[in-house]
Amino acid sequence: MSFFTSISGLKNAETDLRIIAHNIANAETVGFKKSSVQFSDLVASGSSTDPRRSPGIGATVAGITQDFVLGPLEQTGRSLDLAIDGDGFFALTNPFSGEETYSRNGNFRLTAAGELEDSWGNRLQAYPVDAAGNPTSTTAADVDVPVVNASGSALANVTINNRGIVIAAYGDGTTQPVGQVALATFSAPNGLRAVGQTKWQATGDSGAAVFGNPGIGSYGEMISGALERSNVDLAEEMVSLLTAQRNFQANAKAIDTATQISQTVLNLRS
Repeated sequence: MSFFTSISGLKNAETDLRIIAHNIANAETVGFKKSSVQFSDLVASGSSTDPRRSPGIGATVAGITQDFVLGPLEQTGRSLDLAIDGDGFFALTNPFSGEETYSRNGNFRLTAAGELEDSWGNRLQAYPVDAAGNPTSTTAADVDVPVVNASGSALANVTINNRGIVIAAYGDGTTQPVGQVALATFSAPNGLRAVGQTKWQATGDSGAAVFGNPGIGSYGEMISGALERSNVDLAEEMVSLLTAQRNFQANAKAIDTATQISQTVLNLRS
């Protein structure tokens, strides 16, 4: 039985090492959220078992939890870099499949057609606004920046203020609000499914996305010209790495000891 108990410990230590390695590998990934592993013990006992004589049969992974605490904000000076000072997520839509994902990575770019998208071509979602910048609908859609205004002047640049209003500036000196970035929150963000590229999908555990405006409630304000860095603390991860390594070595040693005991017993019988 000691073999199986120690093997469960080896598997858990390996899982812990994988999570720590993943955190360290993404220490410089914009919008990344670190994870941690929770373990629970395994006990084999029935109603007739003496509770004072239940040694247990090892451990198992109880869950892998994502930590959505705010990462450090870094000023970049680029007008289409956005950070959220709050709990909100950017909503992104795949233009081909229509699949919606959510991210804290605010590194966006403007296409030649005037669409705001992330590095993988997913379109940023925003509310339509009137000439004063007030939302005219509660349904978010792709941001569409006119590349030429009504006077025929070409687009000069695009900025986004702390209310999430996307403002287009043209060569004739005029400006035009074209949308307000829509932010999503979840009742249980730990239930979000990570799908890579610092994006998440909603699940039954997370609940459906609740959309709102930047600067209201817990959604958070927009910080233009900044990005949210990874919330991984390298010093903390290195300490956890050493601990996981020691756990792995200890369980391997326990298996080695059990093997030696079994071999000794076999030698006595022979």
